[in-house]
Amino acid sequence: MHDPEILLVGCGNMGGAMLRGWIGQGRADRIRVVTPTVARVPGGVRAFAAATPDVGVADILVLAVKPQKLGAVTPGLACVVGDGTLILSVLAAVDEATLRRHFPAARAIVRSVPNLPSAIGRGMTTLAGEGVGEADRQLVTRLFEPLGQVEWMADEAALDASTPVSGCGPAFLFRFADAVTRAAEAQGLDPVQARRLFAQTMIGAGEMLARSDETPAEMAQAVASPGGVTQAGLAVLDRDDALVRLVGQTLDAAARRNAEMADAARA
Repeated sequence: MHDPEILLVGCGNMGGAMLRGWIGQGRADRIRVVTPTVARVPGGVRAFAAATPDVGVADILVLAVKPQKLGAVTPGLACVVGDGTLILSVLAAVDEATLRRHFPAARAIVRSVPNLPSAIGRGMTTLAGEGVGEADRQLVTRLFEPLGQVEWMADEAALDASTPVSGCGPAFLFRFADAVTRAAEAQGLDPVQARRLFAQTMIGAGEMLARSDETPAEMAQAVASPGGVTQAGLAVLDRDDALVRLVGQTLDAAARRNAEMADAARA
């Protein structure tokens, strides 16, 4: 499928980010969008308020609506799904079995978990699929590359495990940055300046982590001199494994909620 026809259902934050990326790839004439807010769709892209037979059968149907709306939109999409259609889902916690039940005629199904920085092309998207061959994997990878990095997971269980890490991760990092900024303000630093300092620190540290073969623990220790300033701070974070336990509880809570949402979607 060299240049497939893409039908995007939903054009909110993530759907809109994907659409802008595809337009940047020069795919505007191969995209159709189904959204109630037709007026917000960029010019040059065919937009429809609802799926009708006139929209035509999609090569790739991208589901970017809110997960709780899946049951409501599915009946109207029957006319655009054929036995050659690949379903590409951006719906949080909606598993492959549920998607297959809603779209039994589809050729293949791919689930994706993009994250918020995808909106500026610096995101992380994890993927897993049912009945997906190498050609489909390459195609889906190209569709997500405008959003940032792409990682195929071994299976759906691994995809779900990735959700608290990269899907929820930006929120956890923002919360940590908020704590650092507040503490810096208490130390006498201007809060706007503290935010700017720590934002660049996160960017630089993240890029170093991505490039390095060292573990994060080894990299943290490399910053700290024995008896120095950094080591004094690390000693607080490391005391009784408090940070490890807190982050573990955080990811566990997110994973439990993901499982609860999956159960609700199956009902």
